Amino acid sequence: MTGWLEGKRALVVGAGSGIGRAVVDSFRAEGAKVAALERDREKCERLRVELPGVPVVEGDAITRDANERAVDAAVDAHGGLDTLVNCVGIFDFYKGIGDIDAGDLPDAFDEMFRTNVLSHLQSVKAALPRLRAGTGSSIILTESASSFYPGRGGALYVSSKFAVRGLVAALAHELAPQIRVNGVAPGGTLNTDLRGLASLGLDGVRLDDTPNRAQEVAERTPLNVALSGEDHAWSFVFLASDHARGITGETVRPDGGFGLGAPQ
Repeated sequence: MTGWLEGKRALVVGAGSGIGRAVVDSFRAEGAKVAALERDREKCERLRVELPGVPVVEGDAITRDANERAVDAAVDAHGGLDTLVNCVGIFDFYKGIGDIDAGDLPDAFDEMFRTNVLSHLQSVKAALPRLRAGTGSSIILTESASSFYPGRGGALYVSSKFAVRGLVAALAHELAPQIRVNGVAPGGTLNTDLRGLASLGLDGVRLDDTPNRAQEVAERTPLNVALSGEDHAWSFVFLASDHARGITGETVRPDGGFGLGAPQ
């Protein structure tokens, strides 16, 4: 390990599994002191058992209360906050507008945008005073290949991820020069607990349970790779480090070259 994050103090929101958990592990391996916010009680308990030195707050990231408690826990444990990472997200399993009943649309929209966009805003709002108090502070939000291209999600998911991409740009402009704001836009990801919308009856469905998922993800990328949360976590490490001190308003895209088109 390089020690790129030695002395950094970070809060990871959505830390219990998938990319969020990989970010926690990678940040700690690189020397950061980390706190975690996670909604799922079982995941919180697992974090506490496996990482006894990490403050873990149970709560829903779409709420002000949960984020403020998590920021307080991070500051109480580590003396301040330098980096905020939000990895919260939910999926729509490729449902187009024609697939959603008119009566279900308002609730599905609210659930998608509250989870994928409001959670990021609430985290930033709660962390902002502490980030402004430091130097070299940064925010990293989780976008998606769907922040740039249709087809890797349905109408609600893709539009919510475009919104997160816009949020990165807006916050980077507003918060400079004190705080850098960047995004990571993973392509298809293995070993994830990403689930569907409860409002559409999809909350029990996991994206990772899709048959032949590793092969399908690899075959649609020019690099022929199926990446995991552990692979993506290093993009977050770089953006949180002082090596990225001149980068803000940008998006790192660990997607196997998805935007170049499917390999021939």
